[in-house]
Amino acid sequence: MPVTSYSRAAQAAYQDLLRLHLDETASELMGSVEDRVRNGRHYLYDKFRIGTVMKSRYLGEGTPELRARLARASALKKQAESRRATMARLARVLRAEGFMATDRETGSLLSAFARSGVFRLGGTLVGTAAYALYQGELGVRFDSEDLAQTGDIDFASFERLSVVLGDRVEQNPGDILQTLAFDPVPGLQDRQVWKWRQTRGEAMVEFLTPAFGEETVKPLPALGVSAQGLNYLNFLIGDPIPALALYRSGVLVQIPRPEKFAVHKLIVADRRRGGVEQSKARKDRGQAAFLIDVLSQDRPDDLRDAYQDALARGPRWRERIAASLRLMPQTASLLRDLA
Repeated sequence: MPVTSYSRAAQAAYQDLLRLHLDETASELMGSVEDRVRNGRHYLYDKFRIGTVMKSRYLGEGTPELRARLARASALKKQAESRRATMARLARVLRAEGFMATDRETGSLLSAFARSGVFRLGGTLVGTAAYALYQGELGVRFDSEDLAQTGDIDFASFERLSVVLGDRVEQNPGDILQTLAFDPVPGLQDRQVWKWRQTRGEAMVEFLTPAFGEETVKPLPALGVSAQGLNYLNFLIGDPIPALALYRSGVLVQIPRPEKFAVHKLIVADRRRGGVEQSKARKDRGQAAFLIDVLSQDRPDDLRDAYQDALARGPRWRERIAASLRLMPQTASLLRDLA
């Protein structure tokens, strides 16, 4: 399928809107920035006082970009009114340019999760809901069939990150979901809740976390939920990127890097077995093929690095990738050319 890019004006509008959302987040700094080091990594916190009690709120990993934004927090706070007007205007530009907006139900859920701190505290949107947001990151148009929802909205986070942060969401995701008419679905064995089903529909919301062997349910303390462990997920959600869901003036979320998403889909497709799972496997391969086509042209180094990283992780990884590529000769050729 030929790849069609958005206009330069649309791509610039998306990047500007993303930058303004990141500025908006930094402008919410209430106190001073505290730098905590754990296992050689720097984590930044907003340290402030409420009455006689000192509080701390996790801000993000201590990247140069975040540090620079936080240094400008006072100035950014003063620009709030004009910034929000510009954000609304840029969102209108994106709609006029044909960007696919997030539906109301998904948008309101993502917005509530963002306000509660799910993404700030390490939550990453995965699955087709994340795939749809690569329209902005890559500046390309998606076929509407590619974005047909499976009915699931999936979130993932590392268990160890959730433990080490020492912070929690401001509102429990389970409470948010019940407000939005989702009912908890307890596990059959241990009755732990890691997924919710829409009361009057087929949509499911699931929480996932990396597994390294046995795929059990694990707690995510920072997010206030449990999550189903899945092998290979650590590759997908390492080093995620910010992205915007086009709902109202945009919702700032976190998604996997596109090159990792593409390679991970090759692995996931081979794990699926049975009738319904086979149709999902075809969709997995279709999403992988499209992203690999785009990335091989626009970001070949990133794609090569992700592909070689996955191959280097062991024979089982190589077997699953090879099994999917045997059904995808054009995609296999692109990856061979990169290597």
